Amino acid sequence: MAQRVIDLSLPIDDNMPSHKFFQSPVHVPHTRHEDSVKLNLGTDDDPMSLATSYIGTLDHIGTHVDSFFHVKPDGLKVGEMPLEMFFGKAVCFDMTHIPDLGMIEVEDLERGQEQSGVTVDGHIVLLNTGLHKRHYPNHSVVTSNPGISTDATHWLADHGSKVHGVEGPSTDAPNHNYFYNHRVCRDRGITHYEWLVNLEELVGKGEFMFFGVPLALMHGTGGPTRAFAILDE
Repeated sequence: MAQRVIDLSLPIDDNMPSHKFFQSPVHVPHTRHEDSVKLNLGTDDDPMSLATSYIGTLDHIGTHVDSFFHVKPDGLKVGEMPLEMFFGKAVCFDMTHIPDLGMIEVEDLERGQEQSGVTVDGHIVLLNTGLHKRHYPNHSVVTSNPGISTDATHWLADHGSKVHGVEGPSTDAPNHNYFYNHRVCRDRGITHYEWLVNLEELVGKGEFMFFGVPLALMHGTGGPTRAFAILDE
């Protein structure tokens, strides 16, 4: 059986949009090929140049996963969390009917589950709202994302979903500070990925394997992640 890899990660770029509480990242050249010539690398008949870049960023920029410590003072930091949390069987629900600043409710998840043909039983659940394609790279992407309600987050936990994922900068909408989803995640011992992309390619594909292992940051409140899915075709 053939397999296809779907990249779900947003590339980190200089001054890219970020959550309303966070600074945008800095990602600029550090050493350029044309400058490194002065270092006399390699040999006379095979000279070599090099390039490096500087990254200055919070750990909640671009595609990332929240650590337990992010919202719980005695929670595990991202480098301490078990790797098993960051990969496994997954399903993607079509949430494109949810408007900007809307709320994903239990009935939306139940409809998504029925449409997908996959009963959530410990699955990683990804939610395709279409936000990224509607807004990115415009700044409106960080002022428009939908949220996940308290009851809907409990529904995910009750169905054994250890982690879920959304497009955009947060699982909670930016037009209030109630953080319904984050507070339930804190209390239920689950977490989420934020700013996944290309989720529309997973809708209707049934069950697949998801991988989203974050950087092992010793004190990470979140972990920048290269996330991807593997589809059997």
